[in-house]
Amino acid sequence: MDLAFRVERALRAALDPMCAPGAPPRLAAAVYHSVFPAGARIRPQLCLRVASAVGEDVPGLADGAAVAVELIHCASLVHDDLPCFDAATTRRGQPSTHRAFGEPLAVLAGDQLIVLAFEVLARSATAAPARLGRLVTTLARGVGMPYGIIAGQGWESEPSIPTTLYRRAKTGALFEAAALSGAISAGADAERAEAWRVFGQRIGEAYQVADDLLDVLSDPASAGKPVGRDGVLGRPNVACDLGLGASTQLFEQLVQSAIEAIPPCAGREELCDWTAGVVERIRRRVRLSEEEARQEQRTSSA
Repeated sequence: MDLAFRVERALRAALDPMCAPGAPPRLAAAVYHSVFPAGARIRPQLCLRVASAVGEDVPGLADGAAVAVELIHCASLVHDDLPCFDAATTRRGQPSTHRAFGEPLAVLAGDQLIVLAFEVLARSATAAPARLGRLVTTLARGVGMPYGIIAGQGWESEPSIPTTLYRRAKTGALFEAAALSGAISAGADAERAEAWRVFGQRIGEAYQVADDLLDVLSDPASAGKPVGRDGVLGRPNVACDLGLGASTQLFEQLVQSAIEAIPPCAGREELCDWTAGVVERIRRRVRLSEEEARQEQRTSSA
């Protein structure tokens, strides 16, 4: 089965029961708006790819873990876009949730997605209940304090922000949770699952560096969201801090480190190929944005 289709099918199955008679229809619509249309879905695909590489024996559990990670990610985007944080008006090429439904429903939609993530995880573990505790702990640590995405968001309210720690918390933590969850859902013991931590973390950091580059180089239409916000809001951005050349080099170093960190397993070659494909798509986006930026500069100076 195509991996993207598998993710979308599992997400629909998770959200559909939410629309039972008696549920607030506008809130349900806000939740769907926050999840669809699809973004890159890199995190749930990463979870499923690791599960497959390890040798998943309970596919429904891997699906649940992947969905839980993506729902948490979508919730973080809804809250991140709010006026009290980034005040972003668009997301994935459509109005952000608070622009489409108002701030109260956006807050509630994000909250609902967080609750639903853990519910889906619990329901999917009925065939392997012994793995549930580790999955819940892994996801919670990827979300909460001291090193999860909430901590990453929290650093933005501090007078000074440690760049590497910020990058790892805001983005790397959920990638890390996705990789670990894939291994755990496939039955890896604590030691074997822990071996996947660095792979997830490095992929997440590389993804954030690429996002920093696109925030500087891209335009809102291509990005599907506002760009240049890091500079406006005074947030760390590798491309602004180090320059485009050094940032691109850092991206490549992180990618290489991630691939080298993939533990020995039956599906290692397939996972390396998938990772290389994801990275090449990111490279193409960055190169295209660089060319568009150069073209715009030539036009403006002509």
